[in-house]
Amino acid sequence: MHKSKKRILLLSEGFGSGHTRAAHALAVGIRLLNPDVQTKVLELGKFFNPVLEPLIVSAYRKTVMRQPEWWGRIYRSNYKRTFNRFAQLALHRLFYARTSRVITQLRPDAIVCTHPAPNAVVSRLKRLGLDVPLFTLITDYDAHGTWTSPEVNKYLVSTPVVKHKLMEHGVPESRIEVTGIPVHPDFWTPCDRDEIRRELGLNDLPTVLIMGGGWGLLNDEDGLFEYMAGYREEIQLIFCTGQNEQVKERLESNPLFRHPNIRILGFTREVHKLMDVSDLLITKPGGMTCTEGLSKGLPMLFYEPIPGHEEENCEYFVRNGFGELLAGRETIDRWFRLIRDPEASAEYRRKLLEKRNAEYNPERCSRAVLQLVQ
Repeated sequence: MHKSKKRILLLSEGFGSGHTRAAHALAVGIRLLNPDVQTKVLELGKFFNPVLEPLIVSAYRKTVMRQPEWWGRIYRSNYKRTFNRFAQLALHRLFYARTSRVITQLRPDAIVCTHPAPNAVVSRLKRLGLDVPLFTLITDYDAHGTWTSPEVNKYLVSTPVVKHKLMEHGVPESRIEVTGIPVHPDFWTPCDRDEIRRELGLNDLPTVLIMGGGWGLLNDEDGLFEYMAGYREEIQLIFCTGQNEQVKERLESNPLFRHPNIRILGFTREVHKLMDVSDLLITKPGGMTCTEGLSKGLPMLFYEPIPGHEEENCEYFVRNGFGELLAGRETIDRWFRLIRDPEASAEYRRKLLEKRNAEYNPERCSRAVLQLVQ
């Protein structure tokens, strides 16, 4: 009798781009390793409430941008708590019945959640009788209480530190596996730098990639980006502004940034190629972007971490020697000096890749899920 293909349902939410990027990265990685496994990625809010979801995400985005300190206090004060009863009720009303129907229709052999909201919804369904393994992929280098639920069969986490934090929340050690955060297979292997330069029309110069995350939160209140532009004769600068058209237009209208060695890009699917031709990444410390930089062995400078999860991400990468906080012009001068020295830059990258190989395998999370569903 022919055995049907295994099905894995991956559920996310659109609060920032990292959660869904992780879900897609895991899905593609799983299919690459085992083409007989079927995967499907859904953002619950967008799928079930296409009118309401953008309003909620927009409100969250504005809060994070305009009141980061307030958001940080909320994150900290609720750090050890799961979703409260009101939040659980709201999620139940919004998603419960329809999520149940989708699961019944798709008949997955396992569900992977990459955001706390669908994780809470599926956990409630399991309490009410759903018999499908639930795996929770935590997409940061921290473990907030909202990720936790007794119904989770296995937590997939970035580091032993996150494993320890989950255990402090009361999660049994047997339910936690350190897998690293998955990145798309495009990030698994390096591309040819000369070929990418020709393809993207880039110059053969020391190159700095400046990213603001999926939302393109690039603020330059301290004038650091303009200061970097002062190096434009010697260093190529690539600004990725994500979905933030206002920032893109502001940079393009500034005469300082109109130069053959400066590129200003909006949303792009070529980040893996841009990282391969870059010698330094300057970024918001989002969990996915940091992990993508790690997978490429790219030194990183972090600016304006959002209080809460981004601060924890930043602390992990700085503490482990993969990056540094962008403290001001002195930091820029020191790193721009380093990448202009080919030998020093190559040696730094070699050591980073050695450290990466010891601590991170981009296939590990996909392999862990495949093993769990066998």
